[in-house]
Amino acid sequence: MSGFLLEIAGLNKVYRTRGGADFAAVRDVSFQLGAGETLGIVGESGSGKTTVAKMVAGMLPATSGRIALGGKAFGKSGRSRADKKKIQYIFQDPVSSLNPRLKVRDLIAEPLKLYFKLPPGEIDKRVDALLADVGLPRDYRSRYPKELSGGQCQRVGIARALAAEPSIIVCDEPTSALDMTIQSQILELLKQLQLQKGVSYLFIAHGLEVIYSISHRVLVMKDGEIVEQGDTRSIFHRPRHGYTQSLIGAIPRIPFPAFE
Repeated sequence: MSGFLLEIAGLNKVYRTRGGADFAAVRDVSFQLGAGETLGIVGESGSGKTTVAKMVAGMLPATSGRIALGGKAFGKSGRSRADKKKIQYIFQDPVSSLNPRLKVRDLIAEPLKLYFKLPPGEIDKRVDALLADVGLPRDYRSRYPKELSGGQCQRVGIARALAAEPSIIVCDEPTSALDMTIQSQILELLKQLQLQKGVSYLFIAHGLEVIYSISHRVLVMKDGEIVEQGDTRSIFHRPRHGYTQSLIGAIPRIPFPAFE
């Protein structure tokens, strides 16, 4: 058995177009994720990064390839409830990802009811603890998503993911819909939660600044394939592939005036 928590080998996703031709959205993708580690996946729109994320999370079936968690490969027939709880998902749009008809308490209680046989009183205690984990006051439990800001909705989404007590959380551009200040707060929250709970992140993002700030290792995708992967400092300071070099070269440099 390897020392990696998650192992992906030869992952492919092929779609059949209306004209009958095959289109490979993901081609021969392989990587590993360690316990308590953040692996950032970066690439332009259409690079296949979200497709990979959804296959890992079980939201999209793979055409071929192997996905193994803790040395156990997931079969093509589907995942058990115990397997599903181990990998949770945080969505890009924090507002639309929450059911507007449910209060915050019920949104967070859903995975608690699904994965754990807990009495109502214990569920309420767990909801309150999860709200505290993500920095929301207890009285937010009675609010609806429309009464929350985007950042607050994303904190609820993080609490929902944590409620299942997963080993891995797939973060699919979780800060891209937020302004810069709130982005920074959510990233710091995710870092703190990782230290506290030992959870691993598969972190998808367009912004390389975000990837640099949170990832231990980085995987660069282009046209459905991995073109480069390695530790974060090596990728950003010594990129080898021309595509990676162009992405990093496009990061805006803000010219600050010299102090007099």
